[in-house]
Amino acid sequence: MTDLETPRLVLHPMTPAEAERVAAGSPPAGARWAPGYPSPGERGAAARHLATCLATGDPSPFGSYEIRLRADGVVIGGIGFHAAPDERRSVTIGYGLVESARGQGYASEALRALLRFAREQGVVRVRGDADTGNIASQRVMAAAGMRLVDEDASLKYYLAEWTA
Repeated sequence: MTDLETPRLVLHPMTPAEAERVAAGSPPAGARWAPGYPSPGERGAAARHLATCLATGDPSPFGSYEIRLRADGVVIGGIGFHAAPDERRSVTIGYGLVESARGQGYASEALRALLRFAREQGVVRVRGDADTGNIASQRVMAAAGMRLVDEDASLKYYLAEWTA
Protein backbone atom coordinates (compact mmCIF):
# COMPACT_ATOMS: atom_id res chain seq x y z
CA MET A 1 0.00 0.00 0.00
CA THR A 2 1.40 3.38 -0.93
CA ASP A 3 1.21 6.65 0.95
CA LEU A 4 -1.63 9.08 0.30
CA GLU A 5 -0.32 12.61 -0.25
CA THR A 6 -1.89 16.03 0.12
CA PRO A 7 -0.23 19.42 -0.37
CA ARG A 8 1.07 19.45 3.23
CA LEU A 9 0.67 15.90 4.50
CA VAL A 10 1.50 12.27 3.91
CA LEU A 11 -0.96 9.65 5.14
CA HIS A 12 1.25 6.62 5.71
CA PRO A 13 -0.48 3.23 6.06
CA MET A 14 0.72 1.56 9.24
CA THR A 15 2.41 -1.79 8.99
CA PRO A 16 1.85 -4.25 11.83
CA ALA A 17 5.35 -3.47 13.16
CA GLU A 18 4.62 0.27 13.15
CA ALA A 19 1.26 -0.35 14.84
CA GLU A 20 3.02 -2.37 17.56
CA ARG A 21 5.31 0.56 18.32
CA VAL A 22 2.43 3.06 18.33
CA ALA A 23 0.30 0.81 20.57
CA ALA A 24 3.22 0.54 22.98
CA GLY A 25 4.08 4.23 22.71
CA SER A 26 7.67 3.27 21.88
CA PRO A 27 9.21 5.15 18.97
CA PRO A 28 11.84 3.28 16.97
CA ALA A 29 15.32 4.73 16.70
CA GLY A 30 15.24 7.76 14.44
CA ALA A 31 11.46 8.14 14.59
CA ARG A 32 10.12 11.63 14.14
CA TRP A 33 7.13 11.75 16.48
CA ALA A 34 5.75 15.12 17.53
CA PRO A 35 5.49 15.67 21.30
CA GLY A 36 2.29 14.04 22.52
CA TYR A 37 2.21 11.35 19.82
CA PRO A 38 0.77 8.81 20.16
CA SER A 39 -2.27 9.93 22.13
CA PRO A 40 -4.34 7.36 24.02
CA GLY A 41 -6.74 7.37 21.06
CA GLU A 42 -3.92 6.65 18.61
CA ARG A 43 -2.61 3.87 20.83
CA GLY A 44 -6.09 2.35 20.90
CA ALA A 45 -6.46 2.61 17.11
CA ALA A 46 -3.09 0.92 16.65
CA ALA A 47 -4.11 -1.87 19.04
CA ARG A 48 -7.36 -2.39 17.06
CA HIS A 49 -5.33 -2.46 13.85
CA LEU A 50 -3.08 -5.16 15.32
CA ALA A 51 -6.07 -7.19 16.52
CA THR A 52 -7.53 -7.06 13.01
CA CYS A 53 -4.19 -8.14 11.51
CA LEU A 54 -4.07 -11.12 13.85
CA ALA A 55 -7.71 -12.11 13.33
CA THR A 56 -8.18 -11.63 9.59
CA GLY A 57 -4.90 -10.33 8.14
CA ASP A 58 -3.72 -6.88 7.18
CA PRO A 59 -6.82 -4.73 6.48
CA SER A 60 -5.01 -2.48 4.01
CA PRO A 61 -6.09 -0.22 2.51
CA PHE A 62 -8.82 0.02 5.19
CA GLY A 63 -6.55 0.27 8.20
CA SER A 64 -4.78 2.95 10.19
CA TYR A 65 -2.59 5.71 8.79
CA GLU A 66 -0.03 7.98 10.41
CA ILE A 67 -0.45 11.66 9.52
CA ARG A 68 3.00 13.03 8.70
CA LEU A 69 4.07 16.52 7.68
CA ARG A 70 5.44 16.47 4.15
CA ALA A 71 8.02 19.12 4.99
CA ASP A 72 9.92 17.10 7.59
CA GLY A 73 8.18 13.72 8.06
CA VAL A 74 7.16 14.40 11.65
CA VAL A 75 4.17 12.27 12.73
CA ILE A 76 1.47 14.62 14.07
CA GLY A 77 -1.45 12.20 14.43
CA GLY A 78 -3.42 9.42 12.92
CA ILE A 79 -6.46 8.75 10.78
CA GLY A 80 -8.07 5.62 9.52
CA PHE A 81 -10.90 3.22 9.04
CA HIS A 82 -12.40 1.24 11.91
CA ALA A 83 -12.89 -1.73 9.57
CA ALA A 84 -13.20 -2.72 5.92
CA PRO A 85 -16.40 -1.69 4.13
CA ASP A 86 -19.51 -3.62 5.13
CA GLU A 87 -21.98 -5.19 2.70
CA ARG A 88 -23.52 -1.76 2.06
CA ARG A 89 -20.05 -0.39 1.16
CA SER A 90 -20.04 1.73 4.31
CA VAL A 91 -17.08 2.53 6.59
CA THR A 92 -16.49 4.41 9.81
CA ILE A 93 -13.49 6.71 10.25
CA GLY A 94 -11.61 8.25 13.13
CA TYR A 95 -8.74 10.71 13.45
CA GLY A 96 -6.71 12.72 15.91
CA LEU A 97 -3.85 15.20 16.01
CA VAL A 98 -1.32 16.16 18.65
CA GLU A 99 -2.24 19.41 20.32
CA SER A 100 0.56 21.41 18.69
CA ALA A 101 -0.77 20.54 15.20
CA ARG A 102 -4.39 21.53 15.85
CA GLY A 103 -6.02 24.61 14.41
CA GLN A 104 -3.97 24.61 11.20
CA GLY A 105 -6.36 22.72 8.91
CA TYR A 106 -4.34 19.49 8.96
CA ALA A 107 -7.22 17.31 10.20
CA SER A 108 -9.59 18.60 7.50
CA GLU A 109 -6.92 18.12 4.83
CA ALA A 110 -6.24 14.55 5.99
CA LEU A 111 -9.94 13.73 6.23
CA ARG A 112 -10.67 15.08 2.73
CA ALA A 113 -7.88 12.87 1.38
CA LEU A 114 -9.21 9.79 3.20
CA LEU A 115 -12.77 10.48 1.99
CA ARG A 116 -11.53 10.85 -1.59
CA PHE A 117 -9.57 7.62 -1.26
CA ALA A 118 -12.56 5.76 0.21
CA ARG A 119 -14.73 6.88 -2.68
CA GLU A 120 -12.08 5.75 -5.19
CA GLN A 121 -12.16 2.31 -3.51
CA GLY A 122 -15.92 2.01 -4.10
CA VAL A 123 -17.11 3.10 -0.67
CA VAL A 124 -20.45 4.92 -0.87
CA ARG A 125 -20.93 5.91 2.78
CA VAL A 126 -18.48 7.17 5.42
CA ARG A 127 -19.58 7.72 9.00
CA GLY A 128 -17.87 9.60 11.79
CA ASP A 129 -18.80 11.00 15.17
CA ALA A 130 -17.62 13.57 17.67
CA ASP A 131 -18.41 14.29 21.29
CA THR A 132 -21.05 17.01 21.60
CA GLY A 133 -18.48 19.28 23.24
CA ASN A 134 -15.78 18.68 20.62
CA ILE A 135 -16.62 21.61 18.35
CA ALA A 136 -13.25 21.43 16.59
CA SER A 137 -13.83 17.85 15.44
CA GLN A 138 -17.36 18.73 14.32
CA ARG A 139 -15.90 21.56 12.24
CA VAL A 140 -13.31 19.21 10.74
CA MET A 141 -15.98 16.84 9.48
CA ALA A 142 -18.11 19.68 8.14
CA ALA A 143 -15.09 21.27 6.42
CA ALA A 144 -14.28 17.91 4.79
CA GLY A 145 -17.80 17.70 3.35
CA MET A 146 -19.51 15.48 5.88
CA ARG A 147 -22.95 16.49 7.12
CA LEU A 148 -24.52 16.23 10.54
CA VAL A 149 -27.20 13.50 10.39
CA ASP A 150 -28.04 12.76 14.04
CA GLU A 151 -27.10 13.45 17.62
CA ASP A 152 -27.74 12.14 21.09
CA ALA A 153 -26.76 13.31 24.56
CA SER A 154 -23.08 12.52 24.05
CA LEU A 155 -22.32 12.36 20.31
CA LYS A 156 -22.95 14.11 17.01
CA TYR A 157 -22.98 11.79 13.98
CA TYR A 158 -21.68 12.80 10.56
CA LEU A 159 -22.00 11.23 7.14
CA ALA A 160 -20.48 11.56 3.67
CA GLU A 161 -22.44 9.73 1.01
CA TRP A 162 -22.16 9.27 -2.72
CA THR A 163 -24.14 7.44 -5.36
CA ALA A 164 -22.54 4.28 -6.65
